[in-house]
Amino acid sequence: MIKFLDIHKINNRFEEELKNEFHTFLNSGQYILGDALKQFEAVYANYCGTDYCLGVSNGLDALTLIFNGFKTLGRLKAGDQVIVPANTYIASVLSIINSGLEPVLVEPCEKTYNISATELEKHITKKTKAVMAVHLYGQLANMELIKDLARKYNLIVIEDAAQSHGAMDTNGNKAGNFSNAAAFSFYPTKNLGALGDAGAVTTNDEELYKIIKKLRNYGSEKKYVSELVGFNNRMDELQAVFLNMKLKFLDVDNEARRRIAKRYLNEINNPKVLLPFYKGARNHVFHLFVVRVEKRDAFLEHLKKCGVQALVHYPVSPHKQKALIEFVSLKLPITEAIHDTVVSLPISPVMTNEEVDAVIKSVNTYN
Repeated sequence: MIKFLDIHKINNRFEEELKNEFHTFLNSGQYILGDALKQFEAVYANYCGTDYCLGVSNGLDALTLIFNGFKTLGRLKAGDQVIVPANTYIASVLSIINSGLEPVLVEPCEKTYNISATELEKHITKKTKAVMAVHLYGQLANMELIKDLARKYNLIVIEDAAQSHGAMDTNGNKAGNFSNAAAFSFYPTKNLGALGDAGAVTTNDEELYKIIKKLRNYGSEKKYVSELVGFNNRMDELQAVFLNMKLKFLDVDNEARRRIAKRYLNEINNPKVLLPFYKGARNHVFHLFVVRVEKRDAFLEHLKKCGVQALVHYPVSPHKQKALIEFVSLKLPITEAIHDTVVSLPISPVMTNEEVDAVIKSVNTYN
């Protein structure tokens, strides 16, 4: 069976170095907010091209901290509306609700599956104060258009960059540096994956940085002195150790993913399988390679019989989730059609040419 993602094989490449880093960490005696986290924050900020980075507990907490940071600064208040793509993972929406704000779900662009700037503008009202751009599957949203609209309507822009580590535009600007603040997830399956939960916030806003730095640590800058009603959302020092080591290989791994994606795009020729839109640039890091098939269950069964493990990201759109029952009456046909037909094919930097050959053959023999 060709695994959808062989995490053990991905991390096994670094086994000795990971063990050595663990022993260094163990002997350091610094287990919370130590030097490894400070180092990762500096290096990752530099990688993204931002002034600041804060390591936090996970991607959802990163988004929630951003919203609460803006509320603390008085730039957002309870009940303000945040426009968010309907076609996203539920965490994007949960972060808005959990921050006392109101999500406004809008349809994506049918070609890229990312938020549609046209639909975004249609939904802007006097209550709209922010927009969240999700770089879904690893492909940058159209940030130029989104930022133009933000300037026109005086909106805060937030990036959900959980799937887009290292994605960049034609000028070399990277995900995490197109907005007022961005949230990253380092969940183990991500292109830059920790060995547990971890996340980060990147920003060029010094005020926001200082506030979130307090919020993630009980609202405190000085031990036992809480200035704000904060949270316990710190990145674990051990995960910072591992991420420091793995970051050195991110660009190489992303390029490996693009090579596989280009093979899929060039060699899959089944008219029943709709391939993703891709211009061939570095704006896509292919966290996922997502195709669409009308008879999805039959396609998945065919791949399984061929020894290929494929997954569905995501089978149920946020507005159809029981947790978000208040949105169930929304009419979002594009979003629903995407969620009903998407299939993620195996893609990772450790796939062999033979495995890629087998996936292509399996997809092309589906009828």
